[in-house]
Amino acid sequence: MARPRKTRLARIGDALRRHRRWVLGIQWFVVAFYATLVVLPVFLPLPPTGSSIVSNLTLAAQFAFWGLWWPGVILSTALFGRVWCGVFCPEGAVTEYASRHGLGLSIPRWVRWSGWPVVAFVCTTVYGQLVSVYQYAAPALLILGGSTLLAAAVGFVYGREKRVWCRYLCPVSGVFSLLAKIAPLHYRVDEAAWKAYPGPPPRVDCAPLVDLRHMTGASDCHACGRCSGHRDAIELAARSPSQEVLAATPSRTDSALALLLIFGTLGVAVGAFQWSVSPWFTAARQAAATWLIDHDSFVLLQDNAPWWLLTHFPEVNDAFTWLDGLLVSGYIGVYALVTGVLGWAALRAAARLAGGIGWDSLAMGLVPVAGAGLFLGLTMTTLTQLRAEGWVPPGVASARALLLAGAAVWSLWLGWRLLARGGAGWTNRLAATALYALPLGLAVTSWTLIFWVW
Repeated sequence: MARPRKTRLARIGDALRRHRRWVLGIQWFVVAFYATLVVLPVFLPLPPTGSSIVSNLTLAAQFAFWGLWWPGVILSTALFGRVWCGVFCPEGAVTEYASRHGLGLSIPRWVRWSGWPVVAFVCTTVYGQLVSVYQYAAPALLILGGSTLLAAAVGFVYGREKRVWCRYLCPVSGVFSLLAKIAPLHYRVDEAAWKAYPGPPPRVDCAPLVDLRHMTGASDCHACGRCSGHRDAIELAARSPSQEVLAATPSRTDSALALLLIFGTLGVAVGAFQWSVSPWFTAARQAAATWLIDHDSFVLLQDNAPWWLLTHFPEVNDAFTWLDGLLVSGYIGVYALVTGVLGWAALRAAARLAGGIGWDSLAMGLVPVAGAGLFLGLTMTTLTQLRAEGWVPPGVASARALLLAGAAVWSLWLGWRLLARGGAGWTNRLAATALYALPLGLAVTSWTLIFWVW
């Protein structure tokens, strides 16, 4: 029997497998470009007043990295799956290369702990705010360069030609796993074709350690194409963006990802984007400073912290006091704790009312609004840099409103469909939907305050 003709998408996946050398070339070009953007500005003076991204290399690097690169990574992951991880990521290329020439030790249990992506994301996000990672080159090199060195070290010690860092320890791996759930592209596995494949199959080196035969979604797959066509059972294919979220079952959903979603992307990340424009933060800072002055306590009002601990660039009149550091971390922590606990409790109550679904599976319905929030938050830096150049893209407010509203409606629809799985009566289902809408409403309200109220 003749094999069915492959679709264009399947042929693209096969091309990635066949032209592996080209993919490696792309990866190392990105490594060199990444190193240039992160390292070179550290050795240049801070941009003088009146500089622009056209005339100043430091500002140009900041715009390329924070204004274009990272928003593009978030958008591409939501659209194409984790192709960034598999084809472009510099840390992935470095850690895999190091593992190929390293010790090859077995992966210990502590590395496999599912909570590392949550802890790493929270710590990196908060620390980045304390040292102003978006504004200055030295903190960016410290955080990003340090992460790359750790990726190389982990690759050298553990695994053999595998991306142990990417699978278990990368600070943004969990975020990418969440966003890939709504990607309209994935590598589809046909288990019947897998079983029917005659003869010994060729070996596939799956760097992120995915169980290919039982791969049912894009969350863990790095979309590198190495397995495309394997056993005539795996191919790049289109799907509904809602498919993976709606197909999730309580036993197959990682609770750590749900916690990252609720406390991380909808908590810590939003708080990090919010504090600098929040009048609540300003009021708390003024009240705390006044109290300290009235009580002749000036230690926390000093700005003598080193730049690697708190923002300290006095040459441009930008230095955090110890009080600023406490309040920034406190604001983000309180916001994440309040919204996270409320969201977690609401989701658990909704899942219990509806029956037939775990709270962690239900939480995945919030991925669209969380992804939209991350993209909108990162583009705040983009627009700030463009405004400094004297250009404001037209229709920004409308585009933000459409993206946020569309993501919120999508998340609400996903929640409604997931809650229907339990077969509860209309009263319980409506009550469960109202509870599910609480974390969704908190997210929308927070972004509304940031963009249109404050």
